[in-house]
Order: sequence, then C-alpha cells, then structure tokens
Amino acid sequence: MSVIAHVDHGKSTLTDSLVAAAGIIAASAAGDTRLTDTRQDEQDHSPGHVDFSSEVTAALRVTDGALVVVDCVEGVCVQTETVLRQALGERIKPVLTINKLDRAFLELQLSSEEMYLEFRQHIANINVLVATYNDEELGDCQVDPTKGTVAFSAGLHGWAFTLTKFARMYAKKFGVDVDKMMTRLWGDKYFNPKEKKWINTAGGDAPKGLERAFCMFCMTPISKVFTNCMDEKYDAVTKMLCAVGVTLTKDDLELRQKPLLKRCMQKWLPAHDALLEMIVQHLPSPVTAQKYRAEALYTGPSDDIWCKGIRECAADGPLVMYISKMIPTPDKGRFFGARPSREEPRPSRDEPRAPSPPLAPPAAFGRVFSGTVRTGAKVKIMGPNYVQGKKEDLFIKNVQRTILMMGRKTEAVESVTAGNTCALVGIDQYIVKSGTIAAADATESHPIVTMKYSVSPVVRVAVAPKNPNDLPKLVEGLKRLAKSDPLVVCSMEESGEHIIAGCGELHIEICLKDLQEDFMNGAPISISDPVVSYRETVTDESSRTVLSKSPNKHNRLYCYAQPLGYADDDYQTPLADSIEEGEVSAGMDRKARTRVLCDKFGWDRQTAQKIWCFGPDGTGPNLVVDIKDSVGAGSQWTCRGVRLNIHEVVLHADAIHRGGGQIIPTARGEPVFMVEIQCPENAMGGVYSSLNRKRGTVVEETKRPGTPLYNVKAYLPVAESFGFTGFLRQETAGQAFPQMVFHHWETMNGDPFPGGDEKVGEIVLAARKRKGLKEYIPPLSEFEDKL
Repeated sequence: MSVIAHVDHGKSTLTDSLVAAAGIIAASAAGDTRLTDTRQDEQDHSPGHVDFSSEVTAALRVTDGALVVVDCVEGVCVQTETVLRQALGERIKPVLTINKLDRAFLELQLSSEEMYLEFRQHIANINVLVATYNDEELGDCQVDPTKGTVAFSAGLHGWAFTLTKFARMYAKKFGVDVDKMMTRLWGDKYFNPKEKKWINTAGGDAPKGLERAFCMFCMTPISKVFTNCMDEKYDAVTKMLCAVGVTLTKDDLELRQKPLLKRCMQKWLPAHDALLEMIVQHLPSPVTAQKYRAEALYTGPSDDIWCKGIRECAADGPLVMYISKMIPTPDKGRFFGARPSREEPRPSRDEPRAPSPPLAPPAAFGRVFSGTVRTGAKVKIMGPNYVQGKKEDLFIKNVQRTILMMGRKTEAVESVTAGNTCALVGIDQYIVKSGTIAAADATESHPIVTMKYSVSPVVRVAVAPKNPNDLPKLVEGLKRLAKSDPLVVCSMEESGEHIIAGCGELHIEICLKDLQEDFMNGAPISISDPVVSYRETVTDESSRTVLSKSPNKHNRLYCYAQPLGYADDDYQTPLADSIEEGEVSAGMDRKARTRVLCDKFGWDRQTAQKIWCFGPDGTGPNLVVDIKDSVGAGSQWTCRGVRLNIHEVVLHADAIHRGGGQIIPTARGEPVFMVEIQCPENAMGGVYSSLNRKRGTVVEETKRPGTPLYNVKAYLPVAESFGFTGFLRQETAGQAFPQMVFHHWETMNGDPFPGGDEKVGEIVLAARKRKGLKEYIPPLSEFEDKL
C-alpha cells in the first residue's frame, strides 16, 4: 500500500508510527524521526511537493491500496485531488485518515462540534473526488467512518482511532453489537443519558442540551485528556486512563505537558493499531486486486497466459514484472543494478585519483505481477518504447541478484513471488526509467502499460560544464539523472545545448543538485535561466492550402491545418485532452477509435479512418490525416491540438530522392499551473495584487469554516511561476503559502509579428534566438512571395 497526500499533511510522521510498531525505531521517536525521508532535500522540502508527484505515480503502480492523508485544518487541497485521481486511475482502492488532530485541539482549540463539522466536510470532499474519478471495476470506494474506512489521527503524537475502537468500548455497555454501535457514533445521532435513549434527528435541529454522540463518546474524552495533560492534572489523567485500561508508569508521570500528552495518547490510542486494522481489513490483497487490475495493466490480449497469470497473481504462472523506478545507490553516481561504465572519464595526471567507490547492492525496483523472479534467471527486458513483435527497446539478459528493499536497508534473496515488490541487480543499463520483465523465451508476451504522470516537464534549463574537460562527466551525469527521476527529460538541442526539462522550479533545482553533487562528483556547471516550453496551435482552419518543398526540391507537400475540435461542439472537452487522457489513442482498435471520433467529436467517418499518426512520440494530441511515416515524424515536434490535413503530395519517382531526410523537414499554447494559496483575510489584497502582476487569474475563493484562513485557487502561467513563492511572501509579509501543479495548456491571444502583442512577440523572439534563427519575424508577405 502507498501513503499519499498533499504536501506537509503528515505522510512521513504518520508512517513513523507503523515503522515503530515493527520495532525499527523507538515508539518515543515516532513522528520526529521521519525514517522514510532518506534524502536531506526531502526533509527540507517534503517529497509531497507537487513537483515530485511522479514519485507518487511510480509508487501507485506497484501497490494495490492507498492511505489518503488529509490535514484536519487545511482539508482537501489541490495535491490531494491530484494523487487521489492518480490512485483511482490505477485502480488503487483508498482509505482515509484525517490527520493533525493535535492542531485542532491545541492550535485552534476548536469545540468537539466544530471538529465534527470539519471532519464531515473533509470526508464529503474526498467522496466527491472518488465519485468523479472512480473506475467501475473498483466497485464502491466511498469512505465512511461507520464502515471503518476513515481514521482520525495525530501523526506527530503517534495516536489514531477509528470508530471501531470506540464502538468496541461502548458496545458491551449498551448491549448492542459493534457494527450497530458504529452507526450510532457518526451522523445526527444523540444519546439522552437521563432517559437512556438514542435520538436520530436525521438532519434536523439538535436536541436542546444534548451533545452529538461522536462528540460525546469520542472527542470529549480525548479533549479531557488533552486539557488535563496540558494543565498538569496528573491524578485526573491517571484516573481517566485507568478507566480505559491504560496504566501510566512512574517514568511516564515525570513527563510534563506535550511529552506527557504524547505518551498518554500513544498508550491509549496507538496509531499503528488503528491504521493497520483499517489497512488490513479494507485494502485488498494482491490476489484480490489483480483480478480487476489485470486488464488495465496488461497491453496484450486479456485471454493470453500472461494476462491470466497477472489476474490470478499466480506464483507458478509465467513471469511478468514491472520496473517502476531506478534507485541510486548510497555511493554517489552509481545505480542499483549498474556496472562500472567503460566510458567513465579518466582523471588527468595532475588531478589526484579518487578512490574507487565500493559497489553497493543494486536495485531496479518494481513488482512481480505474475510468476516468480529468481537470481540468475535469463529474462526479456521490454523498455517503455517496446512494441510486441519488434526488436527496438528489447534485451535478453540475466538477473544478477534479487533484493528486498526495506527502507534504508536491503537484503538479498533467492526468489520473489507474484504480489511482492523487489529489486533486480544488473539490469539498469538496459532500462532508462521503467519497463517490463518477462521470461527470456516469452516471445509472445506483451509489456505492462507505461505509467501516465499527472504533471508535465514544461520547465527547461540548459547546462554546460565550466571546465571543458568535464564534458564527458556531464554527458554521463545526464544519463544517470534521466534514470534516477521518473519524469525528468534530458536531451540535446540542434544547437548542441544540453537541456534538462522538469516539472517546476523546485524539481529543476533538485535535479541540478543531484546532477552536480551526485552524478558529476562536484564538477562545476553553468546553468541558464529557466525556459518554459511552448506549443504552437491553430484556432481556425487555415484559409489556404500551403506548399512546402523538400531540401532537394524534388518533393512537394500541399496541406492545411485546423483545430482538433471539441466534443459535440460544447467547447468543454477538447479532443486534445481526450487523447492525452487515453480516451482516443493510436493503439486502440481502429473501428472503436473511428466510432468515438464520429459519435463524440463529429468527425466524418471517412476522414477518421485516414489518421496516419499521432504526435509527439506517436501518442500525443496532434493528428496527421492521409499521410504517413516521414511526414508524421515532421509533424510531432512542437504542436498541440493540431490536425494537419494532406491535400496533395508530389513525390519524386526515384525512392532515393523521397526518403525521410527530404520529407521530414517540410512538415510545430502556453502551459498553465493551478496555484492554491492559503492566507488570512488581511493578506488577501497582497495575494490578488501578486497574481495580477504575474498574469494570474483567480477562479475560486473560499473561507475555511472554523478558521481565519482563506483558500484562493488561480491559474498562473508557468513562465510567471519562477520566484513566485518568494514574491508572494514578500507582498503578504510571509502570510501566504502557494502550491502549484500543472493544469492545462492555454492559447495565448496576441499577434507575434512586429507591432503586435509585446509579450507574445518577446516569447517568439526568444525561441527563435535559442534555435539559431533570425532574430526578427519575417512578415507574412515574405512567405507569400516564396510560395
């Protein structure tokens, strides 16, 4: 299972309680150790930051259930929605814990009734998201406290409870079974102690003088423990805990206030008890989960032996394993599974030779979905670009070792069976980021579906070594960086620049730090200012057919462009979005794709059957109609949402003069973040002025009930996001905190030609300069003369 949440909602501190229950750390250190934060930058920035959501995707692929953590004060935030959507898209079943209850008691000092109303709203918000994104194959995934799928926790203090805990406590007293008692502990249920009667108001007004059952039987007792501990009323604390079977030792009673409170709550309501019970009872086992996950995971026929093996989670079935992440070793610059590179640059004679780093146990991490992976076995390695039946991105190699990954520790084993996660040694040189493993003789097996990420690498920087002799180090370092991060893209431009593309300012910062310190052993590099990736699009059908000639002048293309269009002309669901979400794809059945394009997007049936390629990478939101191969490659580079129609083609009779080198050169909106800002009312002016100055657009403003905080959601162009956090804090005296996640592409309205929109013209000129083109935009008349 995975633990997923918005940034700083308490994933790591809560996980410490589970680690402590296993005896790996002391219970007293749970919440402070954050054992799962293995990197310093994780501790500094928190891995829950939206720039690292690709790590969430990699984790979800190899798990079956998710513990969703929500801060009881901040509630459901932008990243909560993102990670929950990813989980449901992978057919991962969720359970919920509402965390940081200590904040509600100590910081905000909310009443029990106020807390209940907040909790109810958070649960409702989660269930709205579940209803929106749920896959029918998953069944009912709504979370409900009365069913035991919602916990209430304080990760920092190491305590948690579900209604099951209190229902067991009170069921015997009231002479009812536990399930019935649970239904009484949530909702508009009240108990009259004088008349010993239960009252259900069903949404009506609360009976005068009575406390809601959840507050009366759950929150009020906890509140009394908090009050007595903080007021140092030791006799009252001892008496209360003795009544529920908890004995405080002499050492416990020497603690004061918060340390005493933490010890009391850990002994009464230990977090691991509540969370483990909820996880074990309500999250599926691999055997259960793979029954409904198999067809969504496997790209081949649903009735072949490999899909059957996945569906049955069969240890004796044919081997199918998915590698979701490459994990660097503790010795810098090395990878789990890597061999020493023969291309490693040698130090000069003047340079002192560094001692060779020790070989650490290797690991390309993933999950065995079918069969058993063994040390020494010969396996078929299928990379993310492998297509069944072809030889590209395909290798046959031996597994050197099989390893279990346990936090910061590893342990070698002989074999690992279906349903488990493990790491393989010695195969990382054949896998860049992810891939599928099968038996070497499984010639007919298909790969597992490549992971889809919720963010895009739209921020780019150019890097170069300050010392020219370090160029080999840079090239090798970029290869290693590309492997280490699921989403970073390292490439080389035609100009010779080495480019790193990431998801945001922080992601780029961490990637550059890893590149220089870990993968280049501290060699200095120069870094350009961040550059945002733009895409050209069209808003209407071109008014005339245009001609483009190949470099040798022997081939001509006549084509025109038009937008891909919207579903049923409602201007709400662009076809480009449907392609990116997988509803329409290059790999789907041709008849099924034609049916969707005709019925939903109003395409002509004959035209829909003439689609020859998608782009970029054969999958993106651009289509070439009635053309193939070379032209398709040329159309994929820099467009989004464009349909290119080939009107007429004149090719040279000799095949030598009409190859890809001649045809490709004849055939390219602004990325936008959703930013969520939390601030008090007196900082709202600074928030609005900051967004206005950065071309931001506010789309929603809400006040959090029971708190002085406001939530502002806005669209912010990625190009304006650099330094936005510092700028916002400066404008609001440090009272506003933003979180940004890639949301959509947006058309920039403006004329890029001289005398047109200054901002659009500036962007186009900068792009032309980077690509070595003329630093002015030729007028259209110049093109018309050439045509």
